[in-house]
Amino acid sequence: MSAAMSSAEIFKILENEIITLQIKPGELLSENALCLRFGVSRSPIRSVLQELRISGLVTVTPYKGTQVTRMDFNIINQLIYQRMAVESFVIEDFIKSINHFEIEKIRHCIEASRRLLKNADFSAKQFYLLDSQLHEIWFRAVRKEYLWECIQKLDCHYTRFRMLDIVEIKNFEAIVSEHEDILSALENKKISAIRDLMQIHLFGGITRLGSLIFNDLKEYFT
Repeated sequence: MSAAMSSAEIFKILENEIITLQIKPGELLSENALCLRFGVSRSPIRSVLQELRISGLVTVTPYKGTQVTRMDFNIINQLIYQRMAVESFVIEDFIKSINHFEIEKIRHCIEASRRLLKNADFSAKQFYLLDSQLHEIWFRAVRKEYLWECIQKLDCHYTRFRMLDIVEIKNFEAIVSEHEDILSALENKKISAIRDLMQIHLFGGITRLGSLIFNDLKEYFT
Protein backbone atom coordinates (compact mmCIF):
# COMPACT_ATOMS: atom_id res chain seq x y z
CA MET A 1 0.00 0.00 0.00
CA SER A 2 1.39 3.41 -0.95
CA ALA A 3 1.95 5.99 1.75
CA ALA A 4 -0.57 8.79 2.15
CA MET A 5 0.39 12.08 0.57
CA SER A 6 1.74 14.76 2.89
CA SER A 7 0.05 18.13 3.35
CA ALA A 8 2.98 19.78 1.57
CA GLU A 9 2.54 17.53 -1.47
CA ILE A 10 -1.21 18.18 -1.61
CA PHE A 11 -0.62 21.91 -1.26
CA LYS A 12 1.82 21.97 -4.21
CA ILE A 13 -0.64 20.07 -6.42
CA LEU A 14 -3.58 22.35 -5.63
CA GLU A 15 -1.46 25.50 -5.81
CA ASN A 16 -0.25 24.50 -9.29
CA GLU A 17 -3.78 23.66 -10.45
CA ILE A 18 -5.10 27.02 -9.25
CA ILE A 19 -2.19 29.01 -10.74
CA THR A 20 -2.50 27.22 -14.09
CA LEU A 21 -6.30 27.68 -14.06
CA GLN A 22 -7.07 23.96 -14.02
CA ILE A 23 -9.13 24.98 -11.01
CA LYS A 24 -10.97 28.13 -12.05
CA PRO A 25 -11.33 31.42 -10.14
CA GLY A 26 -14.58 31.33 -8.18
CA GLU A 27 -14.71 27.51 -8.10
CA LEU A 28 -15.79 25.87 -4.84
CA LEU A 29 -13.48 23.34 -3.21
CA SER A 30 -15.18 20.57 -1.25
CA GLU A 31 -13.36 19.13 1.76
CA ASN A 32 -15.09 15.79 1.20
CA ALA A 33 -14.08 15.66 -2.45
CA LEU A 34 -10.47 16.56 -1.62
CA CYS A 35 -10.33 13.90 1.10
CA LEU A 36 -11.52 11.29 -1.40
CA ARG A 37 -9.19 12.51 -4.13
CA PHE A 38 -6.03 12.42 -2.03
CA GLY A 39 -7.02 9.57 0.29
CA VAL A 40 -6.50 11.53 3.50
CA SER A 41 -8.57 12.66 6.47
CA ARG A 42 -10.07 16.13 6.97
CA SER A 43 -7.21 17.33 9.19
CA PRO A 44 -4.49 17.57 6.47
CA ILE A 45 -7.00 18.94 3.95
CA ARG A 46 -7.98 21.72 6.34
CA SER A 47 -4.30 22.49 6.87
CA VAL A 48 -3.77 22.71 3.10
CA LEU A 49 -6.79 24.97 2.63
CA GLN A 50 -5.46 27.23 5.37
CA GLU A 51 -2.11 27.49 3.56
CA LEU A 52 -3.89 28.27 0.30
CA ARG A 53 -5.84 30.98 2.13
CA ILE A 54 -2.60 32.51 3.44
CA SER A 55 -1.26 32.47 -0.12
CA GLY A 56 -4.35 34.40 -1.27
CA LEU A 57 -5.52 31.61 -3.54
CA VAL A 58 -8.73 30.72 -1.67
CA THR A 59 -11.16 32.31 0.74
CA VAL A 60 -12.57 30.21 3.57
CA THR A 61 -16.02 31.20 4.85
CA PRO A 62 -17.23 29.37 7.98
CA TYR A 63 -20.36 27.26 7.34
CA LYS A 64 -20.25 28.19 3.63
CA GLY A 65 -17.11 26.57 2.29
CA THR A 66 -13.91 27.31 0.42
CA GLN A 67 -13.79 29.19 -2.86
CA VAL A 68 -10.89 29.93 -5.20
CA THR A 69 -10.35 33.68 -5.12
CA ARG A 70 -11.33 35.67 -8.16
CA MET A 71 -8.75 37.97 -9.74
CA ASP A 72 -8.77 41.71 -9.06
CA PHE A 73 -8.21 43.60 -12.32
CA ASN A 74 -7.26 46.83 -10.55
CA ILE A 75 -4.48 45.06 -8.63
CA ILE A 76 -3.32 43.30 -11.81
CA ASN A 77 -3.09 46.62 -13.69
CA GLN A 78 -1.01 48.18 -10.92
CA LEU A 79 1.33 45.19 -10.67
CA ILE A 80 1.97 45.25 -14.41
CA TYR A 81 2.72 48.97 -14.13
CA GLN A 82 5.15 48.25 -11.29
CA ARG A 83 6.86 45.45 -13.21
CA MET A 84 7.20 47.59 -16.33
CA ALA A 85 8.96 50.33 -14.37
CA VAL A 86 11.34 47.91 -12.63
CA GLU A 87 12.12 45.72 -15.64
CA SER A 88 12.71 48.67 -17.95
CA PHE A 89 15.41 49.96 -15.59
CA VAL A 90 16.91 46.46 -15.35
CA ILE A 91 17.13 46.09 -19.14
CA GLU A 92 18.58 49.58 -19.57
CA ASP A 93 21.34 48.62 -17.12
CA PHE A 94 21.73 45.29 -18.91
CA ILE A 95 22.34 46.98 -22.27
CA LYS A 96 25.28 48.94 -20.83
CA SER A 97 27.21 45.78 -20.00
CA ILE A 98 25.71 43.25 -22.40
CA ASN A 99 27.98 40.65 -24.01
CA HIS A 100 27.76 38.11 -26.82
CA PHE A 101 27.20 35.18 -24.44
CA GLU A 102 24.12 36.80 -22.86
CA ILE A 103 22.70 37.70 -26.28
CA GLU A 104 23.06 34.08 -27.33
CA LYS A 105 21.27 32.88 -24.18
CA ILE A 106 18.33 35.13 -25.04
CA ARG A 107 18.38 33.98 -28.65
CA HIS A 108 18.42 30.35 -27.47
CA CYS A 109 15.28 30.94 -25.34
CA ILE A 110 13.48 32.50 -28.30
CA GLU A 111 14.49 29.64 -30.59
CA ALA A 112 13.34 27.14 -27.95
CA SER A 113 9.96 28.90 -27.86
CA ARG A 114 9.64 28.67 -31.63
CA ARG A 115 10.51 24.97 -31.57
CA LEU A 116 7.93 24.44 -28.85
CA LEU A 117 5.22 26.06 -30.97
CA LYS A 118 5.87 23.50 -33.71
CA ASN A 119 4.94 20.71 -31.28
CA ALA A 120 1.17 20.21 -31.38
CA ASP A 121 1.19 18.72 -27.88
CA PHE A 122 2.96 21.53 -26.04
CA SER A 123 1.34 22.94 -22.91
CA ALA A 124 0.73 26.54 -21.87
CA LYS A 125 2.83 25.89 -18.78
CA GLN A 126 5.84 24.89 -20.92
CA PHE A 127 5.54 28.15 -22.84
CA TYR A 128 5.12 30.11 -19.59
CA LEU A 129 8.34 28.60 -18.18
CA LEU A 130 10.34 29.48 -21.30
CA ASP A 131 8.98 33.02 -21.17
CA SER A 132 10.13 33.31 -17.55
CA GLN A 133 13.58 31.89 -18.33
CA LEU A 134 14.12 34.59 -20.93
CA HIS A 135 13.23 37.48 -18.64
CA GLU A 136 15.34 36.02 -15.85
CA ILE A 137 18.50 36.39 -17.97
CA TRP A 138 18.75 40.18 -17.72
CA PHE A 139 17.80 40.26 -14.04
CA ARG A 140 20.60 37.85 -13.16
CA ALA A 141 23.09 39.56 -15.48
CA VAL A 142 22.78 42.82 -13.51
CA ARG A 143 22.66 41.02 -10.14
CA LYS A 144 18.99 41.77 -9.49
CA GLU A 145 18.06 38.17 -8.63
CA TYR A 146 16.07 39.25 -5.59
CA LEU A 147 13.87 41.50 -7.71
CA TRP A 148 13.24 38.64 -10.15
CA GLU A 149 12.27 36.31 -7.30
CA CYS A 150 9.87 38.98 -6.03
CA ILE A 151 8.27 39.20 -9.48
CA GLN A 152 7.94 35.42 -9.63
CA LYS A 153 6.17 35.47 -6.28
CA LEU A 154 3.95 38.42 -7.14
CA ASP A 155 0.37 38.58 -6.04
CA CYS A 156 -1.71 35.54 -7.05
CA HIS A 157 -3.98 37.80 -9.13
CA TYR A 158 -1.13 38.75 -11.52
CA THR A 159 0.35 35.25 -11.76
CA ARG A 160 -2.99 33.76 -12.80
CA PHE A 161 -3.65 36.65 -15.19
CA ARG A 162 -0.41 35.87 -17.02
CA MET A 163 -1.53 32.27 -17.35
CA LEU A 164 -5.03 33.34 -18.43
CA ASP A 165 -3.52 35.31 -21.32
CA ILE A 166 -1.64 32.21 -22.47
CA VAL A 167 -4.44 29.68 -21.89
CA GLU A 168 -7.38 31.66 -23.27
CA ILE A 169 -5.92 33.67 -26.15
CA LYS A 170 -3.19 31.26 -27.23
CA ASN A 171 -1.53 34.04 -29.24
CA PHE A 172 1.92 32.61 -28.60
CA GLU A 173 3.27 34.04 -31.85
CA ALA A 174 2.66 37.61 -30.68
CA ILE A 175 4.57 37.01 -27.43
CA VAL A 176 7.55 35.45 -29.24
CA SER A 177 7.57 38.31 -31.77
CA GLU A 178 7.69 40.79 -28.90
CA HIS A 179 10.68 38.90 -27.47
CA GLU A 180 12.39 39.16 -30.87
CA ASP A 181 11.79 42.93 -30.95
CA ILE A 182 13.36 43.23 -27.50
CA LEU A 183 16.33 41.12 -28.62
CA SER A 184 16.83 43.39 -31.64
CA ALA A 185 16.89 46.46 -29.37
CA LEU A 186 19.41 44.74 -27.10
CA GLU A 187 21.69 43.77 -29.98
CA ASN A 188 21.62 47.33 -31.31
CA LYS A 189 21.83 48.84 -27.81
CA LYS A 190 18.75 50.99 -28.38
CA ILE A 191 18.11 52.07 -24.81
CA SER A 192 15.53 54.62 -25.97
CA ALA A 193 13.33 51.83 -27.40
CA ILE A 194 13.15 49.72 -24.24
CA ARG A 195 10.31 51.43 -22.36
CA ASP A 196 7.95 51.37 -25.34
CA LEU A 197 8.77 47.73 -26.08
CA MET A 198 8.27 46.69 -22.47
CA GLN A 199 4.97 48.55 -22.27
CA ILE A 200 3.71 46.68 -25.34
CA HIS A 201 5.01 43.37 -24.00
CA LEU A 202 3.93 43.53 -20.35
CA PHE A 203 0.55 45.15 -20.98
CA GLY A 204 0.02 42.78 -23.91
CA GLY A 205 -2.16 40.45 -21.84
CA ILE A 206 -4.67 43.22 -21.23
CA THR A 207 -4.60 44.13 -24.93
CA ARG A 208 -5.03 40.53 -26.08
CA LEU A 209 -7.80 39.66 -23.61
CA GLY A 210 -9.55 42.96 -24.28
CA SER A 211 -13.30 42.92 -23.76
CA LEU A 212 -13.22 39.24 -22.72
CA ILE A 213 -12.19 40.43 -19.25
CA PHE A 214 -15.55 42.16 -18.83
CA ASN A 215 -17.67 39.70 -20.83
CA ASP A 216 -16.85 36.01 -21.38
CA LEU A 217 -14.31 35.88 -18.53
CA LYS A 218 -16.02 38.26 -16.12
CA GLU A 219 -16.77 35.44 -13.64
CA TYR A 220 -13.01 35.10 -13.09
CA PHE A 221 -12.73 38.66 -11.77
CA THR A 222 -14.01 40.58 -8.77
